[in-house]
Amino acid sequence: MKNILIVDDEAGIRKTMGLILEDEGYHAFGAEDALVALEILAEKEVDVIFLDVLLPGIGGLEALEEIREKHPFVEIIMISGHANVDMAVRAVKLGAFDFLEKPLSLDKVLTACRNALSLHALKEENRSLKRSIGVRQEIIIGTSKEIEQVRLLVKHAATSNSRILITGESGVGKEIVAHAVHDYSGRKDAPFVAVNCAAIPDTLIESELFGHEKGAFTGAVANRIGRFELADHGTLFLDEIGDMSRTAQAKVLRVIQEQKIDPLGGERSIPVDVRIIAATNKNLEEECEAGRFRQDLFFRLNVIPIYMPPLRERADDIPALLSHFLSKMGTEKALSITFNKDALDTLLSYNWPGNIRELRNFAERIVALSEGSRVTKKIVTGLLWKPTGTAAANREAGPLPVDITALSYNEAKEVFEKEYLTWHYRKNDCTISKTADAIGIYPGNLHAKLKKYGIAKN
Repeated sequence: MKNILIVDDEAGIRKTMGLILEDEGYHAFGAEDALVALEILAEKEVDVIFLDVLLPGIGGLEALEEIREKHPFVEIIMISGHANVDMAVRAVKLGAFDFLEKPLSLDKVLTACRNALSLHALKEENRSLKRSIGVRQEIIIGTSKEIEQVRLLVKHAATSNSRILITGESGVGKEIVAHAVHDYSGRKDAPFVAVNCAAIPDTLIESELFGHEKGAFTGAVANRIGRFELADHGTLFLDEIGDMSRTAQAKVLRVIQEQKIDPLGGERSIPVDVRIIAATNKNLEEECEAGRFRQDLFFRLNVIPIYMPPLRERADDIPALLSHFLSKMGTEKALSITFNKDALDTLLSYNWPGNIRELRNFAERIVALSEGSRVTKKIVTGLLWKPTGTAAANREAGPLPVDITALSYNEAKEVFEKEYLTWHYRKNDCTISKTADAIGIYPGNLHAKLKKYGIAKN
């Protein structure tokens, strides 16, 4: 049962609102002033507070600030019989969920309460997930000088609220770096919300980030809370920021400048306290020059730059990473696997176009397909993807490998896609436009996939 606290110096209002809320199945109780309310909050868990503006002793707005500081996750709805626009704006800026004018109507009270509880539930779900996983297990692994530099930057960056831009190839672990910053920061107990900007269609990205009201557009059948609001007091990780549309870029820039969001179809702005960490595998300076990325947003995001090196530039970390992935699997077979010197040398000399993500998949493949606990060079060579960089792409196209039946579905799908694109890319003289036309794919999408698999570097 949800706990609703009504703070008003008029006993009649406390009683009437309490009866209305009790009829809806909530547990409602009252407080005649802010001091009593603070005492109740110290002893009981409260989900939503209805807080009068004019209270004896400590005023409602002053109480709002103190409650928001001591109990940041409770939702507060201000009520007043002497409201004006300036007062309402100030209350929202101080963190109020909504502002209702007296005389209060049954519908407005219940609607505001339901909406506040919906937001509270989503935030609690996010916090519960955070508590359940604790400090992430996918920590920054390695002792190379390159990764030590990253680790040092993470610890320094975590002490501030400055925005961070993490750059590096696909699969290097940019999200792990973002999590590490969050876990070291003063926001570690608040939500960490990740958004893959490349995976959300342009038509939905604004709704995903800023939320929307019911009826804001076709298909908006209910209110939706955006990722910025879910990340309030915490960290918002914008992965693949280079793939965000310019329209959405402009709105993110405005949020950074004004510290508030405007849900689609909404009539009021919502203040947010969010630390933004962005990541990309693109060169954003080149994207700015080409007009695909806003330069002003780039400068806003790139306050603290962190470069995550590819695995081939820190090959010394491969043994530690491999041991980490095998130990995480926890099976007796995984824990017993060892690599002889030739096998390890093969891994160290491999280019790893998929970086850490590819190494993790390789570890799973070794456990699934190797017959013994001692791994040799022959086994490693047989299970590694064939390097297909620029030099390999210029060779004459060979037959399409199809022996992928021993792999998992997702592994087989990635292997097939990589070999399929490699074969057609070589066949069409390593020309993106000709290849795209031949296989029926948009050139921009093909270019992104070729870069993802290390088939083409430019």
